[in-house]
Amino acid sequence: MAYHRIVAKFGTSLLTSGTDHLDLQVMSSLVEQIARLHHQGREIVIISSGAIASGRQKLRKVPERKNTPFKQVLASVGQSHLMHTYEQLFSQYGINIAQALLTKGDLSDRSGYLNARNTLLALIELGIICIVNENDVVAIDEIEELKFGDNDNLSAMVANLVDADLLALLTDTGGLYTADPRNDPEAQLIRRVDKIDAKIERMASDTTSRQGIGGMAAKIEAARLATASGINVIIADGREPDILVRINQGEDIGSFFPAQVNKMESKKRWMLSGLASKGKVTADKGAIRALKEQNKSLLPAGVIKAEGEFIRGDIVDILDERGKRIGCGISNYSSSDLAIIGGKHSDKILSLLGYDYGDEAVHRNNMVLL
Repeated sequence: MAYHRIVAKFGTSLLTSGTDHLDLQVMSSLVEQIARLHHQGREIVIISSGAIASGRQKLRKVPERKNTPFKQVLASVGQSHLMHTYEQLFSQYGINIAQALLTKGDLSDRSGYLNARNTLLALIELGIICIVNENDVVAIDEIEELKFGDNDNLSAMVANLVDADLLALLTDTGGLYTADPRNDPEAQLIRRVDKIDAKIERMASDTTSRQGIGGMAAKIEAARLATASGINVIIADGREPDILVRINQGEDIGSFFPAQVNKMESKKRWMLSGLASKGKVTADKGAIRALKEQNKSLLPAGVIKAEGEFIRGDIVDILDERGKRIGCGISNYSSSDLAIIGGKHSDKILSLLGYDYGDEAVHRNNMVLL
């Protein structure tokens, strides 16, 4: 299967080969493969880690500090070095590159999401390869709502943004194994994962590499988001010769996660990303069954509780009684309204609130289920 639009994520452990500096041989190989695919008419966006490692390389004579501001200094110094390296490598093939630094805050509202989407799609149309990274200079660790947390998560968001056909998460391991292959010689590579369930999550115990932030658990979470948005995902070893070319030729390599749905309309994909969720609504078993099996709306009678402060028109996550996110949607009522009408029949809304915005807490047309 050949893919037309690919988002390729390169992890820190891959770009540095596990050292404290960029591995030019690895980067040259990846760029050469992308150039080949680019000249064949494929559209590619790169999510590149490595800014902090690159900064550490440039400032190796400066004493290391563990605090957040110093990490941001490393990112600031390293980002320009990282981009300069990419620019030199791609210039050999006559390819122009661009840079996009994003934070969660940039995508948390509809206009910011659309601005980022329009820019990335315009770059693709012009044949420019965009290299995306989290803006570590402004995305502070302590302000969690402004951070993607890792570039695996960011790559799923970007794949969602640009309607990618494939998200290739390239790392320093062959894919998802039944156990950590570094510790268990009998670990088996799982070639295909049709559904990400509790068993798969257990296999992906978060083994963080020395240089990277996200482990396999973060990649599985990214795969869950991307496949739920209609995007195929492959986790593979970026050190394999011609890995991207072979993936695009349909070779059975790494771990493959097929898309769970057809491509969603843009607004629904944005809702599903969870970036704009303002609160949570927990529904009872009967309501969850009606949502999943009968494509029904969520009625106030099925609402157990509402968490967070949100107003009518905000996006909310929909949870089951165990706290598992089963979807999201646009709420017809505020959190304070739902606190009053939750558990009540829809014909009581007017008498309880003094106004009525409809029988549904969340209408099925404004809802996306995982």
